[in-house]
Order: sequence, then structure tokens, then C-alpha cells
Amino acid sequence: MTNLGIVPCAAEPRTPNADPPDTLTASGGSAIVKLENGQDRSRVSEFLKNGPPGSQKVIDISIVVPVFNEAESLINVCQGIRRELTQIGITWELIFINDGSTDSTETILDQLAEEDQRVRVIHFKRNLGQTAAMMAGFDHARGEVIIPLDGDGQNDPADIPKMLEVLNQGYDVVSGWRKDRQDHYIQRNVPSILANKLISFVSGVQLHDFGCSLKAYKRHVVEGIRLYGEMHRFLPIYASWHGAKISEVVVNHYPRTTGSSKYGLERVLKVLLDLLVVKFLDRAAAKPMYVFGGCGIFSLAISLLTFLWMLGLKFNGISFIETPLPLIVVVTFMIAMMCILLGLLAEMITRTFYESQGKTIYNIRSTRNFQQLSVAPETQPPQSAREDQYRVRG
Repeated sequence: MTNLGIVPCAAEPRTPNADPPDTLTASGGSAIVKLENGQDRSRVSEFLKNGPPGSQKVIDISIVVPVFNEAESLINVCQGIRRELTQIGITWELIFINDGSTDSTETILDQLAEEDQRVRVIHFKRNLGQTAAMMAGFDHARGEVIIPLDGDGQNDPADIPKMLEVLNQGYDVVSGWRKDRQDHYIQRNVPSILANKLISFVSGVQLHDFGCSLKAYKRHVVEGIRLYGEMHRFLPIYASWHGAKISEVVVNHYPRTTGSSKYGLERVLKVLLDLLVVKFLDRAAAKPMYVFGGCGIFSLAISLLTFLWMLGLKFNGISFIETPLPLIVVVTFMIAMMCILLGLLAEMITRTFYESQGKTIYNIRSTRNFQQLSVAPETQPPQSAREDQYRVRG
């Protein structure tokens, strides 16, 4: 196998397309955090060394890069990431997820992993999409900070230290904003602007660029979060539900020089459908009866009003069979009953989901004076007694 000759500083850094302002906007849109130019990188290293207590930390930063047919850009992406992380002076790992590529991506990734043990590779059996690839990277990441970015070379690894500095200021998530986005204005930029405004309005999380893959997450934010479909762009929303503090920083964005985009205008419909799911999960994940029951009561009200209207027409000498009202009464009544039954079924499924996995319907950020007390086994009630106290007897 041919040696690719990867060295940390082999590639010259590219000149950004614009000098982004050192300004960070919090997700609420009200707080502004400013960074001074030339801040000492040692602050980033010190922040990672003084991470939160818990299990023993193995890696400081995990970089997650999903790729699909990006063979031409992989070497440059790897070199840029290695150069920046080496300058910071912390421990790191680089995880490439090969999402069923059909070009030479697999061969190049295996060679990169062979030359550097910090480069780790996951090969999918077939193409599953960016969300699945990103989820696999999160599951296998060992770092206290997890940073996903695109494998097409349009994201700038030089923005990583800036994001780490923001995390050091107390934020849990730092989202990149491609303010000077170097993509096709009509096909990519305009739909993205409209979609971001809609997502911000519906979700209440005020970000300019949900679609930017370059984000920084503290590990506790992504632990326990499961992504499906095409919902990787909504990860800051999930984090916000769990009480995470979210900030935004302007990042560089380069024109694509290799390969082709894997997204088109068809993703607009997917975003709208995914947004509908996100809104449902936000409002009714733990109380689905409110949604289905509300629809059922609405349909039942229509059925009742239509029935009264039908009786009024009957008293005025108009036969039932001369109008479609009887059919409307029957159909709306059946819809009402089905919605109510679906709500009851959804409530049972919700309880099974939480109780079978030991999940709670709440999230705790921190506690005070709740030290764990050890109880002698003989003082604990038998298992059967603990179960009986929750049983309802007739």
C-alpha cells in the first residue's frame, strides 16, 4: 500500500474568504460575548484539563467527520485538523465515518488510520445518511468535547480553538455560523436562510445556521441523545431541551473545490417534516393524549353540532336523506373515537418507553445537599414489599 506521507504541517493554511468578527451571539439573541484577537491557546488547554468530575477522562477532544465519496479532500482535511489540534497541545482523536462511499474513500481512510493511531475509522456497510454517521461518531467518541465537521473541506479547522474558548466561558454548545457562505446562492443559501428562520421561530432556539456541521458540544450534552432520520441539524434544539447553554460564533467557509454536494432542493421537504416531528416531541412527547385527545374532542364537537343542525332541519320538514349531514355526523364521531383511543394507546407506549429503560421525564442540572447515603442491605425492605407499596388494591 502506498504511503500517503501525512505530516501535521504539510499543507499551507488557506486564507479565509472573510475576516469574521470575533463576536459570539448567545442563542437567546440578547447576550454578546467578545473575544480578543490573539488570546492565549493555553486557556483552551487549561479548560480541558480542568474538566467536570466523573469517570476518568481519556481524550480531550473528539473530532467527528462523516464522509461520503470525499476521497479527494480527505488528506487536506486530516492535515488541517492535525495541525490545529497539535498547536493547542491537548490530547485528541479524529474519527472518520465512511458512510458507504463507492470511491477510494475507504482505502485512503485505512491508510490514514495506519499512519496515525489517533485517526480512527468506521466503515458503514451501506449509505445511511449524515445523521446516522454523526450518531455513530458520537457513540464511539471518547473526548470531553465532541466537534463534528464536514469532510468536504469547506469547514475551517482553524475555528476549533475559537469554539473551545467559548466553551471555556460556560457554554455547553457552540454553533458555527457560516455568515459568508460560499455556496450557490439560489439553490443553497436562500433555502437555508428561510429554513433557519422557520426553525428558530418554531423551536425558540435563535441560531442563524442550524445546518452548519461545525459545532462544539460538551460530552454530557450529547450523551443519551438519539438522532433519527435527518435530524442532525436539530441537535442544538435537543440540547436546549436538556437545559444546555448555547452560543454561536462566526466561522470561515470555503468554496467546494472537490467532489459535489450531496444535498439538493429536495431536502427542504425533509426539513419541514423533521421540524414537525421536533415540534411534536417538544410539546407532546410525554403527554401525547393532549394532542390526540384534543383532536378527538374537536371532532366530537363537530359531530355534535352537525347532529343538532340535522335535527333542526328535520323539524323544518327537511328529511335526513336530502343532506350529507348524517354522513358527516358518523364520520366525525368515528374520527373522534379513534383519536381518543390513539391517545390512550400513545400514553401506554410512552409509559413503557420511560419505565422499561429507567428514563425520567425530567433533567437535573445539579443538586445541593443530596449526598449519597449508604443503607445496609438488611435495613432495606424485601423486593416484594417495595413492589407492593406501588400496587393499587381494590
